[in-house]
Amino acid sequence: MRYVVCDRVGLSRPPEGPLASYITSFANSMESKGYGLQSLRYQVRIVAGFSQWLARSGVELHHVCSEHASQYLRYRARRVRAGRGDSAALRHLLEFLHHSGVVRAQRTATRRRTAAELYAQAYGQYLREVRGLAETTIAYYSTFATDFLQDRFGDGRVSLSRLRASDVIEFVQRKAQRLHLKRAKLMTTALRSFLRYARYRGDMVPDLADFVPVVANWSMPSIPRAIAPDQIRQLLSSIDRRSGMGLRDYAILLLLARLGLRSGEIVSLELTDIDWTAARLTVRGKCGQRNELPLHADVGKAIAAYLRHGRPHSSCRRVFLRTKAPITGFRGACGVGSIVRHALQRAGIDAPTTGAHQFRHGLAADMLRHGASLSEIGEILGHRDPQTTMIYTKIDIKALRTLAVPWPGGAL
Repeated sequence: MRYVVCDRVGLSRPPEGPLASYITSFANSMESKGYGLQSLRYQVRIVAGFSQWLARSGVELHHVCSEHASQYLRYRARRVRAGRGDSAALRHLLEFLHHSGVVRAQRTATRRRTAAELYAQAYGQYLREVRGLAETTIAYYSTFATDFLQDRFGDGRVSLSRLRASDVIEFVQRKAQRLHLKRAKLMTTALRSFLRYARYRGDMVPDLADFVPVVANWSMPSIPRAIAPDQIRQLLSSIDRRSGMGLRDYAILLLLARLGLRSGEIVSLELTDIDWTAARLTVRGKCGQRNELPLHADVGKAIAAYLRHGRPHSSCRRVFLRTKAPITGFRGACGVGSIVRHALQRAGIDAPTTGAHQFRHGLAADMLRHGASLSEIGEILGHRDPQTTMIYTKIDIKALRTLAVPWPGGAL
């Protein structure tokens, strides 16, 4: 007799063991996250087998932990061929049991942090509480600070009073050779910030931040890479909007092209950030900065089409969701970059780059050609420093020379 777990999933016989009464609610939870029928059936079978094994092993429900899951998978692998989703199914189960209050959160053994890691952790807390930097920036800066301290002191005691300018210079020269230009520049910026923090704490007397070498910026004399208007039109027309994914990708590409949003800003957009009545969009920029931008008619129409006909049902408040389970927002800005890269490949467009940032350059160039001022361009792009806008305007020097607006820092 077949035992029905939920509307679309069944077992050949009723489940046994301490998890039996939770299998239905587990299946419903996985279904609500967007897992397909085949995945649901597979996960339910794994969980049912796990519950049966727990009963034979004499494990009570509130004692179930990840170690039991590992033991069961080893036991199962000796009898049937292991599947790629076996471990994931039990991990989902343990997360479900924890969120349901059935079992306690798993405690994992943590190794003792080194003095360098503890110092970098304090630095990260300073960046967060005093400087108010964004979490992504804090992560980058803290990582570079840890690398520097471990390079100089290893796992031993951190004694910044022993640092010399030669230590800083040698570290940068050695590390920068193995990094991409942008990452090398980020490293030097982070190192200067960290050394100023160390002096602020009184842990060293000389201001070693001044000795951090400057990484040559060879890209500045050249023209920034901007996608051309005709390439944008070709890309947008190539998107198949008959599917939910197509509606999503089209709306995202329009936000990149019309508003010049950063990938992270698109990822963090929430449903409450859209003011349909006033046709305004609230964007979370760098360092927690919030900017209000006009919601152009074509952009609003594209987002509305996605929300009505393409967005999966989900409790997540993010505007744009993944198309594969678990149905939730993108995990990071790389999700938008992946959309751009694949869309360019499908359309056969030889764009300047495969990334999303070229749309910001393209928007700045187009605004400049139509007579927009530096302040107007900077306001749309969310720049707080006019020097940042200057980089984007290098795209069209001829158009720039026709502007009557004073150029920050002097004439060309």
